[in-house]
Formats: sequence, structure tokens, C-alpha cells
Amino acid sequence: MTEPDPAPRYRANLQGEVDGAAIYAALAQSEPDPKLAEVFRRLSAVEQAHGEFWRKRLGPAAARIPLAPSFRARLLAWLARRFGPAFVLPALAAAEARDVSVYDNQPEARAAGLPLDERSHARVIQAVAGTTGMTGPELATLEGRHRGGGNSLRAAVLGANDGLVSNLSLVMGVAGAAQAEGTLLLTGFAGLVAGACSMAMGEWLSVTSSRELYRKQIATEADELREVPEEEKEELVLIYQSKGIGEAQARALAEKLLGDKTSALDTLAREELGIDPQELGGSAWKAAAWSFCLFSAGAAFPVAPFLFLKGGLALLASLGASGLALMAIGAGTSLFTSRSAAFSAFRQLMIGLVAAGVTYGIGAIVGVSLS
Repeated sequence: MTEPDPAPRYRANLQGEVDGAAIYAALAQSEPDPKLAEVFRRLSAVEQAHGEFWRKRLGPAAARIPLAPSFRARLLAWLARRFGPAFVLPALAAAEARDVSVYDNQPEARAAGLPLDERSHARVIQAVAGTTGMTGPELATLEGRHRGGGNSLRAAVLGANDGLVSNLSLVMGVAGAAQAEGTLLLTGFAGLVAGACSMAMGEWLSVTSSRELYRKQIATEADELREVPEEEKEELVLIYQSKGIGEAQARALAEKLLGDKTSALDTLAREELGIDPQELGGSAWKAAAWSFCLFSAGAAFPVAPFLFLKGGLALLASLGASGLALMAIGAGTSLFTSRSAAFSAFRQLMIGLVAAGVTYGIGAIVGVSLS
């Protein structure tokens, strides 16, 4: 089917490249490692070149229209500068993986080799984010660089959402039973503290258990390195070969590495087990504290209005504050889902209000039966 007007597609492509250039530039500015910062600068330059390609396709009129990065791109860039590249890299890697085939069915892009560039970008960002191993040119550029730690941005958004939705449902359920403001306030604070403590304890146990498992796996690897070094050398050879290194060079690297047992164990832990021996999954206490704070931040919205207002006005204010927070959280999820912020905000608002409505109805039924 002949495309009647390719201009809207060209503009969408141009916007995507402008966004990518802005995000990579922010990553380059905030990355402390000079080599990795240079990689981000090169990626930004490539995105800018792609943008010029689509700008030329749009014609002279496009050159006179300044195109700013989207809200999502500006927010990701701000988060990268504020919290560091590791905070946004998993979300960016997921977005690159979803968009890797965006140019596959566009003849102009195929002719210019853009699909290959997009696939290369996706592999580099996934490698830096710690989601896959590096091979070929990426290994040469980023050799020895590993990034882990999970998706902090996703965890922050979902942690706050858990507190908000659960405490909103709890408060609305008690409100449905026609309880007084004092009871609602006490219930809300009890739900906030109980939920935050439960989340913190669960996070502490999860991270502590993972750290104990990692220590056990590293100890087992150390025993194997001591008792069967030849087998461990073969594992290292295979690991290096899987990264695109020739067998002769892989064997030379493995033999050199095995000369230092500490370095060999560190490499095996990272490459074979996927464990950073220095981090071991992070601090359990820090994870628990973050979980407590994030849950509490979300859970505070349904409760706060009852500190200042009474009656139906307090209930409406609670719903209003929670609704705004739900929309903000929904917009936040768009950073790692690539859906529009408006759609994500509306969807999150509806989910939260439905949950609140269900618990309010159950509370009303229970309240009537008890009275």
C-alpha cells in the first residue's frame, strides 16, 4: 500500500532521534568513567546524525522548526544527571530493545543503514546496563565494564505505587463502614507503618538471602579453582570465546589470569555466576530503608488530608490527592514502558480508583451488617 504522506512518520522518527541524542548527551555528562562517557557521546552524535537524515527528508520547512526533546526524554536526562547513569540505564536498555526494529520496514532507513545502527545501540546499552554479555566491537570499547544493580527507577515507582494503592484501599474501606475521622486517621497511619515495616523486612530478607547464596556460590567456585584449576581454565576459555575472542588469545588470557587466584576468582564470579564479589547484590539495610521510605511516601497521600480536614471534604481531598499521585506514578511508569505519559497516567488512575471503590463497597456492606 502506498503511503499517502510520509511526513508524519518522518517527524516521529526525528523526534525519536532528538530524544535519543539528548538522553545520551546527559549520560555522557554524568558518567564518571571517561571511556564510557566517550561511548555515550558517540551514541549521541550518531543519534544527531540520524536526526539530520530525517530533517532533510522533511525538507527546508523542518530546518526552521526547532524540535525540543520530549517530556520523557527531558525527565530521563534529569534523572541521569541527578542520580547517575545507572539509575536510568535499565529503563533505557528496555526501550532500546523494544525499538530495535522500528526502522526495519522503512525503505529510506534501510537504504541508509539505520536499522544496523539501532541494533548496535541496543547491544551496547544492554551490555552497559548489565543485561547481556558484550561481544565483538562492544567488548573492545567497553572491556571490563559491568553495570548491575537492577532497575532502581522501576523499583522506586512501583514501591511508591504499592504504598499508595494499598493504603488508599484501606482508608476507603474503613470510610465505607462510616467510621469517624479519628478512626480513619488512625487506620491510615497504622496501614502506613505496618505496610512500610513489612516491605522493609521483606526487602531485607530478600537481599540478605541473596547475599548468603552469592557467598556460597563464590566459595564453591573458589574450591573448584583450587582443586580442579584445569576445568576452571577451560570455563574461562569458553567465556572469552563466547565474547568473540579467538581460541588462542582466549587461552592466553585464561592462563595469565589463573596466575593470580584472586583475579581469577573475581572474573569467574562475574562472568560465570553473574555476581559482583564487591557488591553481592547491595546492602540489605540500604534496600530495606529505601523500601520503607518509598512505601511510606506513597501511603502518606490518602492519609494526609485527614490531618487538616473533616467529614466528606476530607474524604474528597484524600481521593483527589491520591488521584494526582496515581497519575504521577502512571506517568513515571511510561519511562520504562514507552507508552504515552497520558495513557499511563489515566490507566493508573483507573486502577487505583477501582481498587478504592471495591474496598469502599465492601466496607459499606460490612459496616451495615455489623451495625
